[in-house]
Amino acid sequence: MDRLKIAILFGGCSEEHPISVKSAGEVAKNLDIEKYEPFYIGITKNGVWKLCDYPGANWENGNCWQACLSPDRSVHGLIVLEQGQYKTIRLDMVFPVLHGKLGEDGAMQGLLELSGIPYVGCDVQSSALCMDKSLAYIVARKAGIATPDFRTVTINENIDADRLTYPVFVKPARSGSSFGVSKVCRKEELMSAVETARQYDSKVLIEEAVVGSEVGCAILGSDMDLTAGEVDQICLSHGFFRIHQEKKPENGSENSSIIVPADISAEARQLVLETAKAVYRALGCRGLSRVDMFLTEDGKVILNEVNTLPGLTSYSRYPRMMAAAGLSFAEMLDRIVSSTLKGQRR
Repeated sequence: MDRLKIAILFGGCSEEHPISVKSAGEVAKNLDIEKYEPFYIGITKNGVWKLCDYPGANWENGNCWQACLSPDRSVHGLIVLEQGQYKTIRLDMVFPVLHGKLGEDGAMQGLLELSGIPYVGCDVQSSALCMDKSLAYIVARKAGIATPDFRTVTINENIDADRLTYPVFVKPARSGSSFGVSKVCRKEELMSAVETARQYDSKVLIEEAVVGSEVGCAILGSDMDLTAGEVDQICLSHGFFRIHQEKKPENGSENSSIIVPADISAEARQLVLETAKAVYRALGCRGLSRVDMFLTEDGKVILNEVNTLPGLTSYSRYPRMMAAAGLSFAEMLDRIVSSTLKGQRR
């Protein structure tokens, strides 16, 4: 049987470029090459596409060829410049292992839609919706899901700091991980936090600080056919959770640890699972996503955010939650690919 030809896209122009490279490396390590024929397409921080041997820390220094994904559906794959000659590689699927802007915000998904090639993950609409936290909150509320109270601030808008109830979190409305996020406890700190957030996005979100435990749930699949990973829980010693901000995240965080399964009651766990699935469906997710929530002391579950292409590194939460539910990394990848092909046939 012919192997499935899959392009693994990684790197990208966002601040999460190095995380994407690590995620792609873990995918490469666990991909069953008896089933799949991978083509590793690295995107430099400047947006140059290259077909390379393997996604590693020094991938750009290895054997690389100029390549791009053709939007022409008759090509249905890659155009590669090798030794002065152009050749095409027809693909069965694309797995965009990309995080942040131009990776999981709908931009890459738009190119993939033009190409006509099946691709892993959320479509254009749900990718863009989940990336914009304020829009995701609005849709979630319409579906009866609790969210923090929030307001948005545009680039030229003035803010009356006296009208806010502190503490609040100030964050870019459309950015990944915790880049540009600040906790503001006094009004004197507000404008500095807004300027920090504006380094990553012109649209800034100011939201209430929810008092509760941070929990998450990995979801895989589409429509009613969903697989949920085990619920995890973030335990903080101080401050707030700042994923990927450490110099060596593989060695852990200086202020947090992640427990899988979460140390919560069976009833709370079930409510978190049900809420995660409800969020996933309400926002139109497919393929895979990680739903982050707060669990309050009185048992309420409140949406925090949705990551439509969550980290897949050795220390990332998504594969750890799936592993705790009995799915190895290789089995998880098989499920993701099968779900994508099944969804494309509908």
